[in-house]
Amino acid sequence: MEDFYINNTSQANSGDHNIFKFNDSVYNGDVGFIFKVVICIIICIGLPLTLTAIYALFSLVRNDHVAPIYIINLLILDLIQFCCMIVEVAQTEEKKINIIFQIYTYSLGASIGFMVCVALERYLVIACPLWYRFKRTIKISVLVCVVVWLLPALCFLTVSFCSYDRIKDITFAIFCLLPLPLLIFFLGGTLRALSASNAVPSDEKRRIVAMLVLVLLIYTLLFLPMIIWLVTKGARMNNFLTKMSFTFVRLSPLADLVLYVFMKKGAIDKLLASVCCCRMDNNDVSIAAL
Repeated sequence: MEDFYINNTSQANSGDHNIFKFNDSVYNGDVGFIFKVVICIIICIGLPLTLTAIYALFSLVRNDHVAPIYIINLLILDLIQFCCMIVEVAQTEEKKINIIFQIYTYSLGASIGFMVCVALERYLVIACPLWYRFKRTIKISVLVCVVVWLLPALCFLTVSFCSYDRIKDITFAIFCLLPLPLLIFFLGGTLRALSASNAVPSDEKRRIVAMLVLVLLIYTLLFLPMIIWLVTKGARMNNFLTKMSFTFVRLSPLADLVLYVFMKKGAIDKLLASVCCCRMDNNDVSIAAL
């Protein structure tokens, strides 16, 4: 696949084309040093917090809560990404880390899949509360998780037989782009069904909408720049902009931790309630002015 960190000289002398190739050139110069520091900060902050969040969510699963299963899988994939980033910063010999970049790319694709699962599950709570209450089981959730873990692997196996690197780039970009209309549909469908749903408490409704908005924002701000880079040929972009677009992707594990916050009741409910109240007050003032 297309080499992420483009070096004109090495590109002319090498036939290796990867999306996330880890090499020394990325850390050259002041921008490269800043990039390395950012990666180290992401690892130091995200790794312990992710381990803590996974441990806390496992307690909810033991209490027969289905919703955290998808987020737990998402956080496990974040752990895999952190491990790959540690190898990247360590700058191990290139021949030893080719499998690492493959694992990292796979984890990104699976992460997007579990983001869709989280959005779908939250959508069903509002749009189909009775179906969700009686049909949700841990067994079904585990089956969905298995499918999501397998889909990126099948995608990579399919394109591995292709000898054209550009086709591999486009295939991976399309795979990552497919969830966008689903995420928009889940958010729009949830907003439409809010008024008709009386079985869900108001505080949970606010948390569900906030989580759906957050999932769409994570995808749009952190993953979409990478997809655009793949489609429009990263080699034509400024090297700094290229690094920035893939720095956004590396921020996604930190953003996923916020999903864990929205699973917990407490202070977040007060914050969301105050935001909603402010919005309602502004609407009342606008109506009065008319």
